[in-house]
Amino acid sequence: MNTNITEKELTGHRNGFAALIVASVAYLAAIGLVIWGAIGMDGDAHSAISITMFVVGMVYLCIGWIPYLGLKILKPGEALVLTLFGKYIGTLKDDGFYFVNPFCTAVNPAADTKLGQSGDISDNGKSKLAAALTISGTGAAIDTSARNKKISLKVMTLSNSRQKVNDILGNPVEIAVAVMWKVTDTAKAVFAVDNYKEYLSLQCDTAVRNVVKLYPYDVTENIDTTGDGQADDGSLRGSTELVANKIMEEIQSKVSEAGIEIVDARITYLAYAPEIAAAMLQRQQAAAVVDARKLIVDGAVGMVELALERLNEKELVELDEERKAAMVSNLLVVLCGNHDAQPVVNSGSLY
Repeated sequence: MNTNITEKELTGHRNGFAALIVASVAYLAAIGLVIWGAIGMDGDAHSAISITMFVVGMVYLCIGWIPYLGLKILKPGEALVLTLFGKYIGTLKDDGFYFVNPFCTAVNPAADTKLGQSGDISDNGKSKLAAALTISGTGAAIDTSARNKKISLKVMTLSNSRQKVNDILGNPVEIAVAVMWKVTDTAKAVFAVDNYKEYLSLQCDTAVRNVVKLYPYDVTENIDTTGDGQADDGSLRGSTELVANKIMEEIQSKVSEAGIEIVDARITYLAYAPEIAAAMLQRQQAAAVVDARKLIVDGAVGMVELALERLNEKELVELDEERKAAMVSNLLVVLCGNHDAQPVVNSGSLY
C-alpha cells in the first residue's frame, strides 16, 4: 500500500470571481473583435487589420471556454483532490470559489460507489441520465459528473447488512453494526487504496467477525473474553458498549492507512440466527424458571425458619422432631406450590 503521499492543502486560489470576470470580459471582447472585423472587412483600407481582428476573435471564441474549467466551487465539508497530468498537486478543502489551472483533473475513485450509508442515496439511475448533457443541434456532450469528484469531509454513517457470525461457543448469531466515519487525509484516501469506500466496508465486515467470535451471546461461565486468562462476565448482549469499542478499534487499525478516522461504532441489531432462536428462547425461559424457583425456595426456607423460632419463643406448642419435619414439609409445599393450598380440617385427635 502506497502511503508515501501526504496531503498538501492548496491555499491562495480563492480568486474565482476575478477569474470569472476576466474570462467573461475577454469573451465579450472576442465577440466584439469578430463583429468589428466582419464589418471592417467590407472596406479595402482596413481589410488586413479587420481580417486579423476577425481571426483573433474567432480563435479566442474557440478556446476561450478553457479558463472556465479552472473554476471550482466548494461548499463546507467538501474537498477536491487535484492532479496535473497525473501528478498530485494538492487538495482544496475550505469552502469558497476557486480558480486553478484549467488542465487540473479532480480525482475521486469512489465517486460512483453507492453503499448503504448516508451521503450515498441512490437515485434509481437518474444520475446516469444526468451524467451527460447533450446540446441539441451541435451533438456536443458536457460531462456533469465533475460534481461527484468532490470528497465529503463530513461524518458519515456506514450501516452494512446483517452478518451471521458464530460466537465463541459456536452459536450462529446475526449482528449489524453502524459505523460513523470521516475522511481526514484526502491524499491517502484517493491514492493509498483503490476505492476507500469499498475498503472501509470490507474492513467493517472483517472486524465484526473477528470481534464477535471472541464473545458468547449471553453470560457464560468459564469464558475469558478479555484475554487475561481469567473468566469474566463479558457477552455480546450484556457488554454491547465494550464490544462496539473493540470493533471500532479493530476497524481503525486497518483504515488509518487509507486516511479514514472512525468516530464511533454502535451495534444496531443482535439476535440468535433463526435456526436456533426457538431453542435458545426455550433455554432462556428454563433458566428464568430455575432462577425464580431458587428465589422462591430461599424465601420459603426463611419463612419456615422464622415460624419455628417464633413458636419456640412463645412456647405455644411443643413439637418433637417428627412433628417439626411434618410441619416444615407442609409449609414448604404451601409456600413453593404453583396452586393455592387446599387445607384439610382434622376433627379428631392429633394421635
